[in-house]
Amino acid sequence: METVTKNNLVKKVVDLGVNGNVAKVAVQSFIDCIVDSLKSGEKVQISGFGTFIIRQRKERVCRNPKTGEKVVVPARSSPAFKPSEILKKRIENGK
Repeated sequence: METVTKNNLVKKVVDLGVNGNVAKVAVQSFIDCIVDSLKSGEKVQISGFGTFIIRQRKERVCRNPKTGEKVVVPARSSPAFKPSEILKKRIENGK
C-alpha cells in the first residue's frame, strides 16, 4: 500500500494537463486555504468528501508510563476530519 504525498497529488494534477509549477501552487494553495480556515475557527466542508473541523480537547490527567507519575495534559485544539456518507459508501463499495 502506497502513501499519497503532496508530490503525488501534484503529479496527478500535472497528468490532467496543468503546468508543473501551476499544479504545485494549486495544491499548496488548497492546503493553505484549509489550514487558514481552521486557524480562524471555521469548518471546511467539501461536498461528497467530508468536513475538516477543530475539536477542543479538555485538560486531563494522564500517567507517565515510565514513572507512573501523574501528569496534567493541558487543553488544546486538535484538527479532525469527518468523512461524508458519500465517501464512506464509495470506500465500502470499492472493497
